Amino acid sequence: METTQCPLYRKCGGCQLQNMDYPRQLAWKQNRVKKLLSKFVQPEPILGMEHPYHYRNKVQAAFTADRRGNILSGVYQSSTHHVVPVESCLTEDETADKIMLSVRKLLKSFKLKPYDEMTERGFLRHVLVKRGFASGQIMVVLVAASPIFPAKKFVKALLKMHPEITTVLLNLNDRHTSMVLGEREKVLYGPGYIEDTLCGCRFRISAKSFYQINPVQCERLYAVAMNYAGLTGKETVIDAYCGIGTIGMVAAKQAGSVYGIELSRDAVHDAVFNAKLNHIHNIRFLCADATESLTAMAEDGDHADVVFMDPPRAGSTERFLLSLSELAPERIVYISCNPETQARDLDYLCARGYAVRKIQPVDMFPHTNHVETVALVSKVNC
Repeated sequence: METTQCPLYRKCGGCQLQNMDYPRQLAWKQNRVKKLLSKFVQPEPILGMEHPYHYRNKVQAAFTADRRGNILSGVYQSSTHHVVPVESCLTEDETADKIMLSVRKLLKSFKLKPYDEMTERGFLRHVLVKRGFASGQIMVVLVAASPIFPAKKFVKALLKMHPEITTVLLNLNDRHTSMVLGEREKVLYGPGYIEDTLCGCRFRISAKSFYQINPVQCERLYAVAMNYAGLTGKETVIDAYCGIGTIGMVAAKQAGSVYGIELSRDAVHDAVFNAKLNHIHNIRFLCADATESLTAMAEDGDHADVVFMDPPRAGSTERFLLSLSELAPERIVYISCNPETQARDLDYLCARGYAVRKIQPVDMFPHTNHVETVALVSKVNC
């Protein structure tokens, strides 16, 4: 039995499980987590979505032209640089998809061409749209190879088509790179950022900062994480890989003090602003590498009661885990987007005096093979 089938399912490769109905997808993910992590503890039943469509609040499209010069926008085919044209996507925000189509029309009417990687000529490379599901605010980022275009007229025309847009930015990416965003950006309309509400906190979101793509499931995941943390209002908490401070700020409402660590300067800038925005005074942010910071804390004899860690897909580093075990928090809440690397890291922690108490899978990305897991790890003698 199949789901509402996307016509681009086989060409795009982004939704690997579209050949299954949603209950079967959840069963497949549950079994994957069970195979990888049940050696520690039996995982809880996966938390799925009631409405598993159009959940992505961030939409990114590459722009190109076909042999006839027609302007196309869409996603890169899995493991290639071939653009699969997309009119609408079952996982993407519908408003964002409509904005992409409008940009395509405006490029043609303004006689602007997409960037050609072979000739290194043309104007527009990508468009990034972020929407706050709670606030309704919308950011549009035009990623261009050149800053030269009729910006005021273009933006005016775009806003006439989509008055719901609250800010527009020009991001300059004039290098031969696979990175979507360049270093330089200019605000063309609005404040240059959007705000959204998550778990009762307001967050400022810039073009470069990371924000959870599925806010509906993120709230459920964070609720699990807070439950596992068992905060009573007295604890010293470390939020490693903190991003713009989402989970750290939620924890700060229930903790004594929180320290967020993040390598991205843009994310830390947003995190500091977000703390002020929410009048949270018991959180501090450090712009640094999480591994180096924890190592320094362990060497200085610092203490933490609870550590939240949400590393990238590659998982944590052995040096980070060593420092974490030397810091010796009573509880570790490990949020992972890759149960394979999480299993490796949990093995390491279990060899250094910790035990896995609970594991909760969460379906953050329906129709894909990705699954998030939250693990509660505590000292063996706790």
